[in-house]
Amino acid sequence: MEFVVASSVGLLTAAGVYLMLRMRTFPVVVGLALLAYAVNVFLFASGRLTLNQPPVQIYEGPWSDPLPQALALTAIVIAFGMTAFTVILALVSFLTSGSDSLDMENSDPAVARTPAKRGEDA
Repeated sequence: MEFVVASSVGLLTAAGVYLMLRMRTFPVVVGLALLAYAVNVFLFASGRLTLNQPPVQIYEGPWSDPLPQALALTAIVIAFGMTAFTVILALVSFLTSGSDSLDMENSDPAVARTPAKRGEDA
């Protein structure tokens, strides 16, 4: 069971980092979401994987730790906020430049030359 959880965290992290390094907006948002899922699975796994147990010890026996559950809930809220911020930032970037690509070679030549042209005039 530990191997499956560890490999799923590693796979989600690797896929998230790969997608975050892409030069388009949508893969970056998906990569951010995959990294958030990897963090949540890691936090849940750090609180001992127990099935059908209460989060707080009411009686003697095995119980799960409530701290990783609280941390995972906080990570979900932070990931939602970061995803919303990234989507809005990408939308503003797309509306101002007309493309969601970060590749400067394929962008509009007038937009790409604007900072260099201003520097030459000054």
